[in-house]
Amino acid sequence: MEGYNNIYKDKVVLITGHTGFKGSWITIWLHELGAKVIGYSLDPYTDRDNFVLSKIGDKIVDIRGDIRDKIKLEEVFSTYQPEFVFHLAAQPLVRLSYENPVETYETNVMGTINVLEAIRKTNATKVGIIITTDKCYDNKEQLWGYRESDPLGGYDPYSSSKGAAEIAINSWRLSFFNPKEYDKHGKSIASVRAGNVIGGGDWAKDRIIPDCIKAIEAGNPIEIRSPKSVRPWEHVLEPLSGYLMLGEKMYNHPTEFADAWNFGPDLSSIIPVWDVAKLVINNYGEGNLRDASDLNAVHEAKLLTLDITKARFRLGWTPTLSIDKAIELTAKWYKNYQLEDVYKLCVDQIHDFMSLSD
Repeated sequence: MEGYNNIYKDKVVLITGHTGFKGSWITIWLHELGAKVIGYSLDPYTDRDNFVLSKIGDKIVDIRGDIRDKIKLEEVFSTYQPEFVFHLAAQPLVRLSYENPVETYETNVMGTINVLEAIRKTNATKVGIIITTDKCYDNKEQLWGYRESDPLGGYDPYSSSKGAAEIAINSWRLSFFNPKEYDKHGKSIASVRAGNVIGGGDWAKDRIIPDCIKAIEAGNPIEIRSPKSVRPWEHVLEPLSGYLMLGEKMYNHPTEFADAWNFGPDLSSIIPVWDVAKLVINNYGEGNLRDASDLNAVHEAKLLTLDITKARFRLGWTPTLSIDKAIELTAKWYKNYQLEDVYKLCVDQIHDFMSLSD
């Protein structure tokens, strides 16, 4: 597979969180691009995760480790000397952050700082892309999308931990990786913020697509906790394509792109949770919905959108898939994961995506 001007071919690329949903997909993509992938992560969430079923772990250097373990993380950097780092490891769930707020902060803030410090100590590392979230913004539930320069914050522990991580990233970028002093340190660091990502192989708790598929497979109604909540939905390959494009730009022009970036969908893909679930049912061919709103549930934002103008004009990145196509690809994975070679299923979807984005 070719792409991104073959910048990743034969390069050592470290991915933290490679066993996770987004992590598994970018691991497959980079492997297909010819990268020498090193994965550092906790165990997969379930034995049906995309990482497990695709068997991508057999094709890369697959290391189990916690990003809170600073010593082990730095040993991995020292041993493999990655040129690119994609940091995806995180505690990624809002509702779980209410149950485990301290662990959420330890993972999302100190884990990120551990990665930044490992990058700082590793001469070979040239590009570091730190994945956070659209929820890092101080969300006032406004109608217009948040820009990269808008205030950071967060009501719940997850969102606020990601806002804090972004503050740390910017501090390290200014203090240790300042683009004005590139000749001294030789590193380019960026943070990236995506919308609500969907796609095959995600079985995490409290996510709409896994909830839909688990209910359908069990013959139960799909219970929707927040049917009116509006989110910027995008297929997993959309933001990953942005991360890979950004990595290429940073490698070739390290001082111009060391910044924060939004990778969200077009406005037509910013729709309520209920409508997403209906599209899943239509594409899967079965299922029914039940409103399970809980007035006493913990706080979750009802409206969040991203402004992607910066990525459009400075990177030349634009979304490829409509919400209908995104859910079509997602439903196809779940309808076929028990019948087909999952690695091939993923690679075929990457090829389809790349052909549409040409």
